[in-house]
Amino acid sequence: MVDAENYLLTCYRYIELNPVVAGMVNTPEDYRWSSYPCNAWGKYDELVTAHELYLRVGNIDEERCRHYRELFSVALSDVDVHQVRDSLNRNYPVGNDQFKAQIESALGRKIGSGTRGRPKRRA
Repeated sequence: MVDAENYLLTCYRYIELNPVVAGMVNTPEDYRWSSYPCNAWGKYDELVTAHELYLRVGNIDEERCRHYRELFSVALSDVDVHQVRDSLNRNYPVGNDQFKAQIESALGRKIGSGTRGRPKRRA
């Protein structure tokens, strides 16, 4: 689950750069299973459905693709990488504290990691 307004495109970049970071390919478009050719170059892929926020990146396909490619000209910050990885590893939503609070309210329970171990004894 992702706070789309604030983190969707960060997650797109993280996912599409993973094969590059892993040394499997030189560019995101070189990875056979990447959606990068669709999002960055407009290549048709029946498996890819454009997200509403991706569609807002530009008014026409060419403009949208150009803006999307520009997102990849700047490396993801260490903070963004850590947040996405941490959320994936711990299986909780990617988003800010307000987003997580909304999810907790909707679910009626806490999300994320709590304190490990048995509760402390009261004095």
